[in-house]
Amino acid sequence: MEEIKKLVEIMARLRGEGGCPWDKQQTHATLKPYLVEETYEVLEAIDTGSPEKLREELGDLLLQIVFHAQIAREEGHFDLEGVARAINEKLIRRHPHVFGDRRVKGVDEVLVNWERLKEDEYAEERSSALAGVPSALPALMRAQKLQAKAAKVGFDWPDLAGALSKLEEELREFLAVLAEAEPDRGRLMDEFGDLLFALVNVARFLAIDAEEALRQTTEKFCRRFRHIEEAAHTRGRRLTEMELAEMDTFWEEAKKLEKNE
Repeated sequence: MEEIKKLVEIMARLRGEGGCPWDKQQTHATLKPYLVEETYEVLEAIDTGSPEKLREELGDLLLQIVFHAQIAREEGHFDLEGVARAINEKLIRRHPHVFGDRRVKGVDEVLVNWERLKEDEYAEERSSALAGVPSALPALMRAQKLQAKAAKVGFDWPDLAGALSKLEEELREFLAVLAEAEPDRGRLMDEFGDLLFALVNVARFLAIDAEEALRQTTEKFCRRFRHIEEAAHTRGRRLTEMELAEMDTFWEEAKKLEKNE
């Protein structure tokens, strides 16, 4: 733990007298984008499969936590030790099957108990069954979590067929607006949002993480598009000089290479 202590001391010096002007002017609010960025860089490092990269990115994320704790310490609210104490107490409280005498039969029962304990902890401060899902989450992730919350109190389709039927309904409504001579942009966005929300619901029924599914597909698009760029470069061509059909040929080539791998 000596390195953790050293990190806290470094952060205090950066924020203190004679420290770094940039670090000294930061607040919880100004650091928000960096916290989000570092979190996603950790996810990217996990995908690379590189332990060294993961260690580096986890360090950057840890720095953000220490940064926020230092600001809170200066404001007289809490410090890093207080952060650790709070999560230690929460872990012990939410694992009575490990630190207490409760018995569980498997993972499913553990998750049920975890959610019940969470509800008990926040019962007084939460006035809605949908409470507890941060509004700052990525939209797909938030939609899926909110749907799961609603499902726990019975507001849900009885099976996948109902979710699929709703998806088809929303697609028809979106296409109907799109087919208008001059589609209203507000209605178009609204119907498209409904379509996405219904699609996320289908993902939930199939136990598919909608956010992760879209992320993987986006990465797949990037890989295949880079293949097109490399093919063009090899031929001494610019993408803007190529016909769509030619680019599509290289796209299909990229798909075949992925299957072979």
